[in-house]
Amino acid sequence: MTVVAFDFDGTLSDSEMTVLLGKRCGVADEMTEITERAMNDEIGYAESLRERAALLEGLPAEDADAAFDEVVLRPGAGNLIAELNEAGVTTAILTGGFERGVAAALEREDVSVDHIVSNRLPIRNDELTGEVEGSLVEGTKDDALETLAADVGVDLAETVAIGDGANDLPMLEVAGLSIGFDPKPAVEPHCEVVVTSMAEARRTLVDEGVL
Repeated sequence: MTVVAFDFDGTLSDSEMTVLLGKRCGVADEMTEITERAMNDEIGYAESLRERAALLEGLPAEDADAAFDEVVLRPGAGNLIAELNEAGVTTAILTGGFERGVAAALEREDVSVDHIVSNRLPIRNDELTGEVEGSLVEGTKDDALETLAADVGVDLAETVAIGDGANDLPMLEVAGLSIGFDPKPAVEPHCEVVVTSMAEARRTLVDEGVL
C-alpha cells in the first residue's frame, strides 16, 4: 500500500475549524450542533458546510486568519506524516475543512504532505462572504482518492484511508484499508480497524506493511 489519505478535522487534528471560526463571531454552539449532525450522517455534508459558512458571513479576514492559526495537529500526527514521507509513502489530506487551517497546522509542526484536497472560504472587502467553495463541497472523498491513486499510478487496493466522520465514509469504503480514528457510531461499522491515537494508527500501518 503506497498512498495514505487522512481526514483532517477529528483525525489529524482535534480542532474543528468551523467551530474556531464560529467563536470569533459568537456562533460556536450553532457550529458544533451542525457539525455533529453532519458527522453522524444526520444531515448531508454539503448542506451542513453551506449552513456553517453562512453563519460566518461578515467575519473579518484577519479574525479568520487568527482562528486558522489556532488549528493544531493531534499529538504524534506530525511524526507519523514525516515517517510516512521518509518511507516513500504518498501522503494526502482529504478534508472538507479549509486549506488555510491545514497549512497553518502543518507549518507549525514543520511537516508537509504530498497532496491536499480541501475547501476555501471566499473573501470580499476583507470579510468572509458566507459562501464556501472547493472540490469537496459537493464532491466526495472517494472521487478524490480515486483521482489521487490514478495520478500516483497505484490501484485503490494499495491505498489507506483514515477518518472519523460520515463524510469520510466514501473514501473508507473504497480504500484498500479503512482505519477509523475514534469514528462516529455511524462510521465505525465500515472500518476494518479502529484506533484512538496516532500511536495506534502507526502500529496498524506497521502491521500492514505500510511502514
